[in-house]
Amino acid sequence: MSVFSNFNKDLLLILEELAGDGILPAGLDVGRVTVEPPRDSAHGDLSTNAAMVLAKQAGMKPRDLAAMIVERCRALPNVVEAEIAGPGFVNLRVAASVWLHELEIILREGTAYGESDMGGGALVNVEYVSANPTGPLHVGHARGTVFGDVLAALLEKTGHKVTREYYINDAGSQVDTLARSAYLRYREALGEDIGTIPSGLYPGAYLEVVGRALAARDGDKWRDVDEQEWLPVVRDFAISAMMDLVRDDLAALGVRQEVFTSERTLVDEGAVDAALAALQDRGLIYTGVLKPPKGKAPEDWEPRPQTLFRATEFGDDVDRPLRKSDGSWTYFASDIANHYDKYRRGFRAMIDVWGADHGGYIKRMKAAVAAVSDGEAELDVKICQMVNLLDNGAPIKMSKRAGSFVTMRAVIDEVGKDVIRFIMLTRKNDAPLDFDLAKVTEQSRDNPVFYVQYAHARHCSVMRQARETFPDADLSDAALAGVDLSPLGSPEEMALVKAMATWPRALEAAAEAHEPHRLAFYLYDLAAAFHHLWTKGRDDASLRFVKADDMPATLARMALVRAMAIVIASGLEVFDVTPVEEMR
Repeated sequence: MSVFSNFNKDLLLILEELAGDGILPAGLDVGRVTVEPPRDSAHGDLSTNAAMVLAKQAGMKPRDLAAMIVERCRALPNVVEAEIAGPGFVNLRVAASVWLHELEIILREGTAYGESDMGGGALVNVEYVSANPTGPLHVGHARGTVFGDVLAALLEKTGHKVTREYYINDAGSQVDTLARSAYLRYREALGEDIGTIPSGLYPGAYLEVVGRALAARDGDKWRDVDEQEWLPVVRDFAISAMMDLVRDDLAALGVRQEVFTSERTLVDEGAVDAALAALQDRGLIYTGVLKPPKGKAPEDWEPRPQTLFRATEFGDDVDRPLRKSDGSWTYFASDIANHYDKYRRGFRAMIDVWGADHGGYIKRMKAAVAAVSDGEAELDVKICQMVNLLDNGAPIKMSKRAGSFVTMRAVIDEVGKDVIRFIMLTRKNDAPLDFDLAKVTEQSRDNPVFYVQYAHARHCSVMRQARETFPDADLSDAALAGVDLSPLGSPEEMALVKAMATWPRALEAAAEAHEPHRLAFYLYDLAAAFHHLWTKGRDDASLRFVKADDMPATLARMALVRAMAIVIASGLEVFDVTPVEEMR
């Protein structure tokens, strides 16, 4: 429970009392009522929208209802001020003891502080990365990888049961191209001069390793046989090798997904047939002719009967083809099977993390999930925009097809996994992100990961100073949870305490919105509040953390500093970033 959830309970009791007194109608829908920090701290400590969202149901003006809520809030034991703001918001100020009590809770609970059962154990499937198995992961993949992994951790911390999944696109033409590219390197490994890599094949040097490994395993067995014989063998070998490489890269970034689902396996085991049969049973598949694309139709477009899914009945712009002209399934059909398989495994909440070039695919997949689950499941698609890789402001060009791209592993080796995992969440997922190899390791306030880590490292320095000054003092978390906190009270100290106390609500809000970047923003702001207090202490001796002539004040401030570090560590734990004890 947090300060905000506690006051939310008090507010709901007030609304029940008003209904019991006949002032409000019974049975009001309070699902949209919230208690949040106000946008401007000058307006108070807590703000509720209760009067705004309930006025219409209650048949009252918002400010009239707000006045009734304010009157009863003033009677609450820890409320020191309550007032109406704007069209009907209710702002509250609460006693300092409420906030200081949160320090005790933080020190007792440690990094578990902020965890909640909001999710109620609901199953959530988070599918992310899912890069085609045609080469190493590049730096562009890192953003979606980190986003998905941290979102999964965030949902777990707020009471959801999460499965992390990777969907292997191993049934399309791209893996046949991979096989032909690997076969060429296989012949090279056998001593053949292969010359220039033909256009349309993958030229990357990473396939040389695959070719040599195949030659070591099978010798020249496949050199002089027809493609139809060697293609499936080389394809399976190359896909396996690429997925081993992908798993190694993911492990280097701290990512370990529990489930790897193969598109080819789904097709071979009849999952596509099963999914489409479910749609057919509901009358959602038919044979029809689509209209040409809006604008100028492609030269190769021709009206022809196709097997179509009635996507428009579920909010899509047009109905969608399920078979290609050669009779094979479309990618969309396989994707329906993938999500139907998730539904049959019990997932009613599904989150897919996709790259920037997949935005036009969202409506059809949402329609498909609604259709195959008969409305029981919901798909949330999070698009991660491009990463602009820079080095001291200069762009670094990437081209996967040309074989000249910066691998994710190279960037991990350059700056470390922790830097990547934090920086990739310093912008909202649907906004482009600049990743400057020089800037992300810079020791300045402009580097968010440094600024947050510096707060934790400074806390370690302060604790060491306190131990040297008071060698007999017990500075354990358990002991600090019981110290007298009354010496705390300056505006800067209380601002830091209040910032810490919003951590549980910040976690829940980020989980509700599926927006883990909010935690990076929160941690930066918390670090800023701490650094501000540190700086004030340099100019004002009364605010210094360690006071050799005042042990009670020092102990209270150690409780403050230690609680701040615990919250920082709790946030970095969600990011799977290790808090540092000393900046180097």
